[in-house]
Amino acid sequence: MFGTKGRYALRVMIDLSQQDPDTYIPLKDIANRQDISKKYLEIIVKELVHGGLVVGVSGKGGGYKLTRKPEEYSVGEIIELLEGSLAPVSCLADGATDCPREEVCKTLFMWTEFYTLEKDFFYGKKLSDLVNS
Repeated sequence: MFGTKGRYALRVMIDLSQQDPDTYIPLKDIANRQDISKKYLEIIVKELVHGGLVVGVSGKGGGYKLTRKPEEYSVGEIIELLEGSLAPVSCLADGATDCPREEVCKTLFMWTEFYTLEKDFFYGKKLSDLVNS
């Protein structure tokens, strides 16, 4: 299950996509439009900045804007940045150590198939798809 961080990050990214791409948008404006606590959005936006998905400037005229065009972001990268790996089991996560049961695991094929479907789905959806829906 996805938490509020991933879902709210998508809302922030959609909101920024709907603004002038050359203008920094104040976080308070996003918080008001999205009806999300500004304090909570500060945590989310900090992670988006750290992940390189948005850029921010402080001071008068400051705020946030996207670093790329909406069609260049996948929903999967946004969700994974905020929520962590989409892998349904730890042995499929990036950087996982080899599982000693891999050769005899009767469920690995199922988890692998599910993970492929999930990744293909979320990485196949672009931020622009959400904006234009």
